[in-house]
Amino acid sequence: MSSAVIDLKNCDNCPIRHRAVCARCEPDELEQLEDIKFYRTYDAGQPIMWAGDQMEFVASVVTGIATLSQTMEDGRTQMVGLLLPSDFIGRPGRVRASYDVTAVSEVTICCFRRKPFETMMVTTPHIGQRLLEMTLDELDAAREWMLILGRKTAREKIASLLAIIARREASLHLGKTGDGFAFDLPLTREAMADYLGLTLETVSRQISALKRDGVIALEGKRRVIVPDFDALIDETGDDADGGLLS
Repeated sequence: MSSAVIDLKNCDNCPIRHRAVCARCEPDELEQLEDIKFYRTYDAGQPIMWAGDQMEFVASVVTGIATLSQTMEDGRTQMVGLLLPSDFIGRPGRVRASYDVTAVSEVTICCFRRKPFETMMVTTPHIGQRLLEMTLDELDAAREWMLILGRKTAREKIASLLAIIARREASLHLGKTGDGFAFDLPLTREAMADYLGLTLETVSRQISALKRDGVIALEGKRRVIVPDFDALIDETGDDADGGLLS
């Protein structure tokens, strides 16, 4: 186990503490969670779980990014969601996984043994209430994503994805997006193409166009700088700032 994971065992040092399912837990409740939790780390490209697997745990993404995907009978695969830091994996009360979950980058997850966690949901209102809030946020995000995939242009799709990631990055660091905001893009362009239903060439072309028009700037392969956040939001096709979910 790496030292990075060992450091995360202290909840006070957890980078997702204020957004995770345990965000509202009192010290005694955190102690109860301590008794049923463990950590796992996955390399980029490694499966975390397959659809149909029996779920022995539920988990929060601590670092890294993973994808949710579903495979059809003819073998075609569709990416249906992204799991960013603080997102929850699994469904209490459901024995088997509904989707394939795959690490895109190195991913560390904080796991809770499923049955004891389900018991704590009943006995610890803070956990049940927070999970309900996160589930409703996920529902809103899924509806927003239907709009992105179904109605937006390629340029608007790219801008929307960048805005979503930027807002999540800001929230994890208790900050706000604004002019000059910078973040590391956690997805390769190939992964962005798969997720957005675009070709790799289209993704590269639209990113280059956003850069050429001054909407974003790039440092290296992954660092994205947003000189004017309102200008990025304008490119998403939404009516007003705040229309996209974080």
